[in-house]
Amino acid sequence: MALKVAEFFSSIQGESTYMGLPCTFIRLAGCNLHCNYCDTLYAHKKGQVWHIESLVDKVVSAGCPLVEITGGEPLIQEETPALALALLQSGHRVLVETNGSLDIDRLDRRCRIIMDVKCPGSGQSELNNYANLELLKPHDQVKFVMTDRQDYVFAKRLLKKRTIKVETGNIIFSPVHDRLAPSKLAGWILEDGLFHVRLQLQLHKVIWPGINKGV
Repeated sequence: MALKVAEFFSSIQGESTYMGLPCTFIRLAGCNLHCNYCDTLYAHKKGQVWHIESLVDKVVSAGCPLVEITGGEPLIQEETPALALALLQSGHRVLVETNGSLDIDRLDRRCRIIMDVKCPGSGQSELNNYANLELLKPHDQVKFVMTDRQDYVFAKRLLKKRTIKVETGNIIFSPVHDRLAPSKLAGWILEDGLFHVRLQLQLHKVIWPGINKGV
């Protein structure tokens, strides 16, 4: 069994509640969405073919207990659930970052899913698969990436309309770098008393400004 991989690297986790922890990343190639703020367009290309056994061996040799499968969109490749299972079986804590448009039920329930809900500013919000919200587990996370006030209102209304059964602090509001000032988003959250929401910046862009690939 094999997958197409855009890049493999070890870094500091820059997003999610695991932010700041060392992490090994497997960035799979290909994506079914075209968000207008995408910062990993290079991952939309074909990528290099890796067999699952070789990927697991490489993760083991990296020595880090935390591994993230990301993209692109990892779930467009049929073998991604098998890769996640193999990594779990090798003793790793496995994060899977997905854009929320594809069925997450194929993944082993031990995976920690970090799932986007696309806001209007992405240009892709009509492709959200809201059925996925019912499949999330307490340890999973939901991320709203925001470009402006309209995106914030969209997320706030969705949270009022739907109950998302994740742990407190696992609903993330993240401003698009250089598009929405973090201070503005922080002010809106405080003004509206969204005490169950976590404001998050992209830590890797603070540590390595201007570098998008391999961090």
